[in-house]
Amino acid sequence: MMNALQKSSITNKTSIFDGAGLDALRKRLRIDPGVLRRLRIDFFKNRLDADDCLSRMPSNLKETFGRELSFNALKIKERFDSQFDGATKLIFETPAGFVIESVILRAATGRVALCLSSQVGCAAACDFCATGKMGVARDLSAAEIVDQLAHANRLLRSEDRQVRNLVFMGMGEPLHNMEQVHAAIELFTSPLFFNHPPNRILVSTVGITDKLIALANQLPSVNYAISLHSVNQAERESIIPIAKRYSLDSLRNAIVELNQIQSERTSVMIEYLMLDSLNDSPNDAALLMRWVSGLRVHVNLIPYNHVEEAPHLNPSPRTKIEAFGNRLKQAGVPTTIRYSMGRDIDAACGQLVKRENQAIAKELSIQCAL
Repeated sequence: MMNALQKSSITNKTSIFDGAGLDALRKRLRIDPGVLRRLRIDFFKNRLDADDCLSRMPSNLKETFGRELSFNALKIKERFDSQFDGATKLIFETPAGFVIESVILRAATGRVALCLSSQVGCAAACDFCATGKMGVARDLSAAEIVDQLAHANRLLRSEDRQVRNLVFMGMGEPLHNMEQVHAAIELFTSPLFFNHPPNRILVSTVGITDKLIALANQLPSVNYAISLHSVNQAERESIIPIAKRYSLDSLRNAIVELNQIQSERTSVMIEYLMLDSLNDSPNDAALLMRWVSGLRVHVNLIPYNHVEEAPHLNPSPRTKIEAFGNRLKQAGVPTTIRYSMGRDIDAACGQLVKRENQAIAKELSIQCAL
């Protein structure tokens, strides 16, 4: 974790997300532990910004901490609010100048979820995803990942709400950045930081089975989702290129192992993107039912949001999605049809940040990781 949270080469300050660094700073400045504890409570629990946190410190320490401490790893560049539902897209800028997205999802029930990014771009290059076609793949640090929650919770404070669920379903393949994602989850769940319950965190992957099992062994209380989208190997490879390295058999074996690692009350989420005339027929439903038989899973049917980079893919009509879902339910497969929020602000696809990140990568001579 320390490599991700050490002093920034840009700011040369100790990050508030760096527990060991904060303790070292406190000792060096001979500060009472209670002052640091109060600072953490104000920032992580009371959701105050840097200025408000500093204003509540003893006067002789304000300037010192202001010089030595970095409160945010990201800065908000733009904000887009849906006119139709409770989605807010936040565009963040990293210290290197890249931009990433996070999406706040306010459900009608009152619960709030935050869709987190773990990378700039994505090397998985799934056919249906604009982020995967970005041409840039750079890992985010643990501090850059967790700061998305700090910003979102501070924004929600004025609404008397806070994030309840964290989902790694934003930009990037989390298991391609496993070390920093693991470190970020440790920060999310630590009582010294956000104290977020691990069972309200979901990590979604296209199916990198070895790393999935490794992470689950380290973090068994976290929830996991697998982007399946087809149980036909050739068809799955056509939309998820990385599936050529991870067969459906290996994926199913990984779910069996996950079911053994996790509590009997925990199911693996199977994400299934509904693509017209590709994977949405009655036969496709029957194949999926057979594939999940005997597994502790919950199938999530996802309406496809069209992206201009994939004109050959089209969303399944709602009637076909509902018929598909009903077949699964009647067979006893736990199934949900997801309502896609934030369509009017492109909240799910990363389109707004593509061109800007490509320009930055070119300027910095960063080689494409695809």
